[in-house]
Amino acid sequence: MGDVQTMRDRPKEKLRGRDRRSLNLSTKLTAVEARVIEDAATRAGKTPSEWAREALLRAAQGGSSNSLGMDIFIECVGSQMLMMAAFDPLLKASGMATEHISALFDRVQKTKLIRAQELLAKRANRRAEEARRATEGHSPDSRE
Repeated sequence: MGDVQTMRDRPKEKLRGRDRRSLNLSTKLTAVEARVIEDAATRAGKTPSEWAREALLRAAQGGSSNSLGMDIFIECVGSQMLMMAAFDPLLKASGMATEHISALFDRVQKTKLIRAQELLAKRANRRAEEARRATEGHSPDSRE
């Protein structure tokens, strides 16, 4: 079995103002998974290694370091509040009962997470299928 050096055992050299990255973490991927990661990295303007390192660290930190995501979430909540405030008098003016309006808003609040998760799952499945097709289309074994 090979020797494993911990960060304490390694030299403390700096590289471009940061600690030297001297440890490797590896995993195996299917061709489809690799393509999904390569595409995500390309969209982010990064190499797959850079993108994967950042994604792993973000996930390990609980994903809370994504300030852009939080900003977008805050804007969505603000938009929701504005729409609810604007729709309330319009719905009342149209003759809808206050109880019905409240029930409608409550139903939206209770089901939006499930709906969003369903939409994200459909989108992820569609992307995975597209990546699988692209990989099959470029496979040396494929016959067209």
